[in-house]
Amino acid sequence: MEANTNSIQFILILLPLILFVLTEKPTVITLEMLEEGMVLLFNKPLDWTSFDVVNKVGYTIKNHFKKRVKVGHAGTLDPRATGLLILCTGKATKRIIEFQDMEKVYTGHFIIGKTTPSFDTETQPDAEFPIEGITVEKIRETALGFIGVTMQFPPAYSAVKIKGERAYDIARRGEVPAIQAKEVHVRKFEIIDEIIPRLGFEITCSKGTYIRSLVNDLGNKIGCGAFLETLHRSSIGHFRADDALDVDFFKEILN
Repeated sequence: MEANTNSIQFILILLPLILFVLTEKPTVITLEMLEEGMVLLFNKPLDWTSFDVVNKVGYTIKNHFKKRVKVGHAGTLDPRATGLLILCTGKATKRIIEFQDMEKVYTGHFIIGKTTPSFDTETQPDAEFPIEGITVEKIRETALGFIGVTMQFPPAYSAVKIKGERAYDIARRGEVPAIQAKEVHVRKFEIIDEIIPRLGFEITCSKGTYIRSLVNDLGNKIGCGAFLETLHRSSIGHFRADDALDVDFFKEILN
């Protein structure tokens, strides 16, 4: 145990010089390590916001050590999504942008033939369309058309700020937020489960890409509508969700 702790501390000492890379789940975390700067991988639970995780981790640290440590996340994950969320502590928060710029990989499922205002399951379906004659081949071919650099409109139900106000607050009042399109890069959009109307996918994309919008755009292009049913972020750069900690387990390894 001691040898493992020392090896982690050695990496932390070098943090200002090199990118800190987690190669395995930590077995013990000290206050010194958190203050010097750690990059922690968490599995975000369903229906938690990214800031819920930040607040939970920050509170757990303060409650255990009786001292506050700066904590920030390196890329928002929607409440209805699960999977990898990178948190940085202490001095490592200065390098958050390096992780934000990394490529992301997502898996999940979408439903064709219906749409929702939020483009996912946060809201109920508001329209239904016939899907007779739509084939997996057509869906796969259409998905391939989104590969490359494109302009994408974020969902109305998103955290995008418009004149200081979140778009989802405007949308929940029944108003239409004036959201601007932004450039995103989709490197892979593969259909992996092929049972209509519920299809699985794997997407590799740049930061800032809304998978909900991608699915909605796919449904619009096919002409039958579609909404995101499930979403899981499996990796960010070389960081993997398989190596991430459960939020509730975090307090067990504080020492």
